[in-house]
Amino acid sequence: MKVFNVNNGSTLSLALFSDVTNSKELLDSMQAGKLEPEVAFLNASLIPDVFPVLASAHKTLVAKSRESLTTHTLHSELVYNYSGSKHITESLKKCGISDSTTYILAARFNANPDEMKAVEKLINGKEIDLEELEQRANQAQIQKQYKISSVELGISSLADAITCRIAARDAL
Repeated sequence: MKVFNVNNGSTLSLALFSDVTNSKELLDSMQAGKLEPEVAFLNASLIPDVFPVLASAHKTLVAKSRESLTTHTLHSELVYNYSGSKHITESLKKCGISDSTTYILAARFNANPDEMKAVEKLINGKEIDLEELEQRANQAQIQKQYKISSVELGISSLADAITCRIAARDAL
C-alpha cells in the first residue's frame, strides 16, 4: 500500500492485488452499497502507472469541491474519471472490476491505517508492489479501450496518453 497526496491535503491510498478469488463478492457488495469501508476497485490490467489514477483522483476531488459528481459516490467517480468515457455504466464496467477480475487496484480517499487494513481483509488475493503495474499492464487492451495509436506511442508513453484523455474528456 502506498499513500499519495492528491489535492489540498487530500490523500489517495493505493493497494495492488493479484490472484484475487472473490471479485464477484466484492462487486456484489459494492453494487448493493454494503462495501465497508467504501473503496474504488479498478481493473489493474488497464493501469500502466499510478499517474493516470492520480490525475483521475484530482479530477474527482475537484468535482466534489464543486458539488458536481457525476456518479453516486466519490470512489465510483474515481473509476468513472479513469475511464476517459462519458458513459457512466460503460466506464464502471470497463475500468471497474467484473465477476472474474483477478488483478485489482484498490483505492481509497483519505484512508487511515485501520481502513486500509479493512480493505486488505476484504480482498482474497496477494498484495503486490505498485511497481508491478507497468509490467502487468495489458497494452493491447489499453490501446483499444483508449483508442491510442502506435504513432502516438512513438512520441508519448501509455500513461501520458491515458492522462491526456482523462484531462480532455470534459472538453470534448
